[in-house]
Amino acid sequence: MPNPLAFLMLALWPIVTVVLFRRLPPDRALIAALLAGYLILPEPPAAFDLPMFPPLTKHNIPALAAFAFCLWRYGLQGGLLPRSLPGKVLLITYVLSPALTAVTNTEPVFYGEIGLPGLSIKDAVALVLQQVLLVLPFLLARQFLAQGGSQRHLLVALIWGGLLYTLPMLVEMRLSPQLNRWVYGYYQHLFGQSIRADGYRPVVFLYHGLWVAFFLMTATVSAWALWRTERNTKMLLVALWLTLILVLAKSLGALIFAVVLIPVVLLLTRKGQIRVAILIGLVAITYPVLKGTHLVPEDRILAEAAKIDPERAYSLEFRFENENTLLDRAYEKPVFGWGSWGRNHILDPVTGNILTVTDGRWIIVIGVYGWVGFLAEFGLILLPLLLLWRESTARDRAEISPFIAPLSLLLAINLSDMVPNATLTPLTWLVAGALTGYAEALKTARLTRVERDRPEALKWQSIL
Repeated sequence: MPNPLAFLMLALWPIVTVVLFRRLPPDRALIAALLAGYLILPEPPAAFDLPMFPPLTKHNIPALAAFAFCLWRYGLQGGLLPRSLPGKVLLITYVLSPALTAVTNTEPVFYGEIGLPGLSIKDAVALVLQQVLLVLPFLLARQFLAQGGSQRHLLVALIWGGLLYTLPMLVEMRLSPQLNRWVYGYYQHLFGQSIRADGYRPVVFLYHGLWVAFFLMTATVSAWALWRTERNTKMLLVALWLTLILVLAKSLGALIFAVVLIPVVLLLTRKGQIRVAILIGLVAITYPVLKGTHLVPEDRILAEAAKIDPERAYSLEFRFENENTLLDRAYEKPVFGWGSWGRNHILDPVTGNILTVTDGRWIIVIGVYGWVGFLAEFGLILLPLLLLWRESTARDRAEISPFIAPLSLLLAINLSDMVPNATLTPLTWLVAGALTGYAEALKTARLTRVERDRPEALKWQSIL
């Protein structure tokens, strides 16, 4: 169980957030509060569980504190909702559809003599509030990180976060993942999953070693992107160092992502990078659809995986079996899902233990909130890439910030990683919000120019 220091850190973080906003510009304070909170604060079960309210954890306390301060200090500049109609629809659906999930799941669920409760109005309120808390970084970033300079601050912050994390990562590679236990009094995941070959995969203060490796990958790609833009020798050394630590982190998935993205950020134009990002994002959304229609060639994939590594083939087969079981369960309530309390799982009718494993974010969302919730969440993350593509096609290279291209790639690869893993974090929403705000700013500039040059052409502008 978490020790008192874990709860003290969570309780003090709103004060830390206020201090950051008083000493730094809003964009840099927002980035620092959310990034530092994500990297330093303890993972659940360290949380404040209040009545009729979702648990307050490291994933929402920094954003909630930042939102409260910004609301008091700056007000709702430009409104909370995205300006585009698809953005409004997706955000409203994302926030409010859990209420319909609760309304359609009032009956209890039984597995033999093991029963799970039906959902009530209290659950509907808690689920909606949970969605609001999750999406707060998106709303804040859309307002304060919409400019190219702010997005450079975000890339630099990711790099610094990665650099600072390399030291505890090296410690845990040597001594095994123990820092969270030493500092906060508990181990946040299954220790056996940190063992890799003849060493360990670091976890530090995040949920799992995969999360650490994925974050370090984002820092590495950010460093290579800034080196290409600024041709700084120090940045080159930083990029090489982060790449080395990423290799040592023993996470094949994050390493593959880096192998794909680093050549893209070094060789392609800004528009080319955005196109690749859209392609990656569309593939990520396509997989669950193909999986749901049984069009994924699982046998062929498993056969190819077995040629490379039988152990990984077995792990992949286990994943496929659980996905199929959970999808069958989800199709009993395909529109709004089963809701909370583990109702989307299969339980042992005697012991009540959960028999299914949810790894990917997509299968979690479809099971809990249905296809409506899945399309709202994944669509809201994919939307800024589509908006940026539309706005960038009509502009010269010099008119586009060099920082939105690598951020687009990082957002797309995060969406892709949400297929095998549940790596939706406050940083995901932070990047999505920053890109959405920038796309909206580009559209405003375009419409202003059109209105100045050809006022009659405005009536032909897309509703997007």
